[in-house]
Amino acid sequence: MSLTIDEAIARVPMWQGKAVRHSHLGGGITNENFRVEVDGEAFVLRLAGKDTELLGIDRENEFAAHSAAAKLGIAPEILHFIRPEGYLITRFVDGRPIPVEEMRKPQNVRRAAGALRQVHDMPAIKGTFSAFAVVDAYTELGRRHNASFPENFAWLLERKREIAEAVRPEAVTPRPCHNDLLNGNFLDDGQLRILDWEYAGMGDPFFDLANFAVNHKFSDGEDRILLKSYFGEVAGGRLARLKLMKMMSDFREAMWGVVQSGISALDFDFAGYARLHFGRMTRAFDDPRWGDWLKEARQDA
Repeated sequence: MSLTIDEAIARVPMWQGKAVRHSHLGGGITNENFRVEVDGEAFVLRLAGKDTELLGIDRENEFAAHSAAAKLGIAPEILHFIRPEGYLITRFVDGRPIPVEEMRKPQNVRRAAGALRQVHDMPAIKGTFSAFAVVDAYTELGRRHNASFPENFAWLLERKREIAEAVRPEAVTPRPCHNDLLNGNFLDDGQLRILDWEYAGMGDPFFDLANFAVNHKFSDGEDRILLKSYFGEVAGGRLARLKLMKMMSDFREAMWGVVQSGISALDFDFAGYARLHFGRMTRAFDDPRWGDWLKEARQDA
């Protein structure tokens, strides 16, 4: 059952009997976020979106992953978790967004690579994540909700199969991953903070790297800076694997839009969001190096 913002506030023990003010925070396309001010302190209370469990989101898994990252200072501190609804109350981070073009600067790429290394080195967290499995699950769910798919969808599924054969996801040693590194999920308050851990789980670190890179429109040169910052060198088939997983990131994002267009109650153009990512992924397959990336990734798998 969903709660209103006032009902949620009433469920937070540390706010009982205190003067509480709240205001809506924009920007979310899955959940609703509110700034809550109590006794001169600011917090963020997030109301989970409708039917988000259909997207593969497990709020208990999110809470565990966010808590682990918060201990490292990468994610905002959690103050309370409203069960069973899965609503998070975190300390408000008085930081600034980092524009996409600024995030592409080498010093910020290195900062992000360092933060992701810390995430990937965390102890095992709850939940699992595979972009390949997510696309399959979202495809089935989209069909059940009579969602619209692009005309070249069967062709895209065949490309996904080729990528899976090249990168062999079943052979990857899973590590804790964020899996949703959109630009809006970063803040800078002197330290790089990563928000929204609802898709976190044990997965492929290359998906995190690729997800970050494609969502910030990295060039070949910026891809290399990212890999060098993360690994210390750009060796073997790492660049090829990154390129292929960037395509899978767009496939996952497009399918997320397909499903959300059928289940979300938020006022957002999810169908247009899906078309954007389907289009970018399709254009990526036109790169003349596509065949080489498959070969190099197979050799490195």
